[in-house]
Amino acid sequence: MLPRSESHRPVDARTREALQQVIALRAQADWRAADLALLAALDAAGQGAAANAAVGDLAVTLEAYGVAHDAYGRALMVRPDEPRYWFNRAAVRRFLGDLAGAETDYDACIARAPEDGQAWLNRSDLRVQTAGRNHVDGLECQLARPGQAWPTVVALRHALAKECEDLGHHAASWAHLVAGASLRRQHLQYRVDTDVATVDWLIEAFPREGTGPAARGHPSVEPVFILGMPRTGSTLVDRMVTAHSAVTPAGELLDFGNAVVDAARRQWQSHGVAGQAPDRRALVMASAGVDFAALGADYLQRTRPRSGQTARFTDKLPLNYLYCGLIDRALPGAKMVHVSRHPLATCYGVFKVLFAQGYPFSYDLGELAEYYIAYRRLIAHWQAVLGERLIEVRYEDLVAQPEQQCRRLLGQLGLDWEPDCLAFERNPKPTTTASASQVRRPIYTSALRVWQHHASALAPLQRRLEAAGIDCR
Repeated sequence: MLPRSESHRPVDARTREALQQVIALRAQADWRAADLALLAALDAAGQGAAANAAVGDLAVTLEAYGVAHDAYGRALMVRPDEPRYWFNRAAVRRFLGDLAGAETDYDACIARAPEDGQAWLNRSDLRVQTAGRNHVDGLECQLARPGQAWPTVVALRHALAKECEDLGHHAASWAHLVAGASLRRQHLQYRVDTDVATVDWLIEAFPREGTGPAARGHPSVEPVFILGMPRTGSTLVDRMVTAHSAVTPAGELLDFGNAVVDAARRQWQSHGVAGQAPDRRALVMASAGVDFAALGADYLQRTRPRSGQTARFTDKLPLNYLYCGLIDRALPGAKMVHVSRHPLATCYGVFKVLFAQGYPFSYDLGELAEYYIAYRRLIAHWQAVLGERLIEVRYEDLVAQPEQQCRRLLGQLGLDWEPDCLAFERNPKPTTTASASQVRRPIYTSALRVWQHHASALAPLQRRLEAAGIDCR
């Protein structure tokens, strides 16, 4: 969960002008000057709590987490009673790997705002809870309070599900998880059949026999796309790869998908009916005819300055699996790494996470099954179209043979072996994903079969997957 903005709070004119200067320099792509201007904004904030918090908010947006940490700390020195400042510094500390500091800050936030369900959940996710050190009693007391907003109840339920699972109370964990997920689903407008149909349209737009010549795309070899379903070990792969001296982690970027949509809209408008907006199918079909070299260039520009610091960078947005055919044409020198995991481990892993945004299919097991089947169908299509261009990594193989699999992956990426890639838990680079806490630990195998504790509850989902030809053994 990202820090919370304070845009509604008044900020003094000097700090406001300094922040506007940072934004202007970023818009001009003058990254070095923007970095210096951000430090000047921190200085301009002085001892003002709201001003320092505003600097911290912008620093988070710019992924300058060191500056954000200092800014929120200065705000807390003036206003230690403000729970938002504790929440935000906790989030930044988690990104930076200071999990003990993050827990202390979440403790302070909850003490001042016990109704903050997200703070309870974030704190529960920081470590494995134990019989002697957990928050179950406090969570249950908070959940029992009447009149709470539904997002608070959802977060508390997910926190209890996580802590009960850590303690081996699997029946209680499942009950909380189902209650939380069901309540979250009630507040979503989503149709899984649209996502399933999108897979059909992508296969139609990018058929196996229609693969174009690679030379049509942009020549960059910078990007490494790590993709697939969420909760399959993609963050582990990313941390291993970005521990390499030649690779920078750019995070989970929306940039390729946004660039595709913009290019497809322009393509459709050049051939469509004036004044008529394209639907999703029209955009998918139009995407097959875009200028792929321009698409690749647009994507790279959007990733700056998160990329461009080293020879390679990773983009680990899982849903980029939708765009493998477009990535192949737009960036023929890019690498694509598909990370997979046992189907039931994947589905359970997705179901038990309260995502900050996206993945609306994850809160209903029936919808999750249909989405997963569609995902597997599209990946099978891309594998047939792209062959060895799509590098495969199985999570189970990676945790069983980390050095062997890591060496293989680096070789396929064209990178020399560096021992630091195996010590990924010491990788100092920030990470903001849902697995940000787990990847600060050495490789562990305890998560491989956790889903089996809920095998009977997952049986309908398993039957649906097997009916679609997916091996769940």
